[in-house]
Amino acid sequence: MQRRQFVSLASGVAALSAAPAFISSAAAQEVPGLSAKSVTIGCSAAMSGPLVSFGNDISQGAGAAFAQINAQGGVHGRGIQLQMMDDAYVPDRTLSNVKQILGNGSALALLSCVGTPNNTAILPLIDEAGIPYVAPVTGASSLRKGSRNVFHVRASYTDEVQRLIKRLAGMGLKGIGVVYQDNGYGKEALADAQRTLDSLGMKPAVEAAVATNGSNLNEVFTKVAAGRPSAVLLATAGAVSVDLVRGMKKHVPGVLMAGLSVTMPGDAQLKLGDDGSGLALTMIVPDPNRPRIQLVRDYQAAMRAKGHNEFSQGSLEAYVNARVLAEGLERAGKDPSPAKLRTALASIKNWDLGGFVVDYSGTAPYVGSRFIDLGVLGNTGRFIG
Repeated sequence: MQRRQFVSLASGVAALSAAPAFISSAAAQEVPGLSAKSVTIGCSAAMSGPLVSFGNDISQGAGAAFAQINAQGGVHGRGIQLQMMDDAYVPDRTLSNVKQILGNGSALALLSCVGTPNNTAILPLIDEAGIPYVAPVTGASSLRKGSRNVFHVRASYTDEVQRLIKRLAGMGLKGIGVVYQDNGYGKEALADAQRTLDSLGMKPAVEAAVATNGSNLNEVFTKVAAGRPSAVLLATAGAVSVDLVRGMKKHVPGVLMAGLSVTMPGDAQLKLGDDGSGLALTMIVPDPNRPRIQLVRDYQAAMRAKGHNEFSQGSLEAYVNARVLAEGLERAGKDPSPAKLRTALASIKNWDLGGFVVDYSGTAPYVGSRFIDLGVLGNTGRFIG
């Protein structure tokens, strides 16, 4: 039996128990995931397995956002509930979970399902069902092909890879290698890296594929060491990245490492400690530990209100994603439907969350942000520059 978790935000929803009289319970029941007092949003994510950090980030970040919104009265008198189902980063389980959500009619929309291969599996089903889907947790360009139902928030992996490689090449580093996850995400990032290097008149110094469970790490270290790169792009994600970085520092000392935003989730950064010092990473949201802008201050307040005192890129991304979906619900009006929500989301243009802008202007594919920054980890697991 698949594990199922509801981030019900009971305290916030309880405050909304006196629903406005104009909300018709009978009408609400005709819309998936909608009742007189609440609206349910579905999500399939890794709550176990090698990418459990991503599931935890979504639970905390999106949960904090919805609790913050519910405490302020919800959206048109309804509290927002997040229904999370565990897929352990297994695409077939993601597909099964989404089929169950659609079959039960238990959610008005989907939010932030995790993984490139997982989203590849479910997007045809989403298009067929017509359910609005906000912020897939993947930057794969192959999944941004014009669906009218999907509203991406984050910048693409292609943009991240190009930014990193051009930065490394601009530092005068000639031998740039690529270590990539041996799945759809990693292979697409490898292709992006190959194209970017080719545009600069360069070729990868070494290419090494890492099994998602890290079972071939020793072979990877041997191959990278033999290639003698001056820098390595890490296109990996989740728990395997921690052992990868530690092993690279031991077996390929002195090599400069740079990774994508998904390479090292927040809790993995903290686990690395000194081993993570000097690791460069792309950032697709602002630094979650520096409350210089209103968005980060709002996020930190929401997290603390839920008892979360550690901040991360992943949970801030999830907070932003939840805020985008909630804005769509607000614009959809008192009687939302999938069609109304799609139209409302598409209407979001130059919306400033407090120093971070989301813009779906134009036609599909809808991509709300192209924000990319670069950060370098210190020995505390936090960005120092």
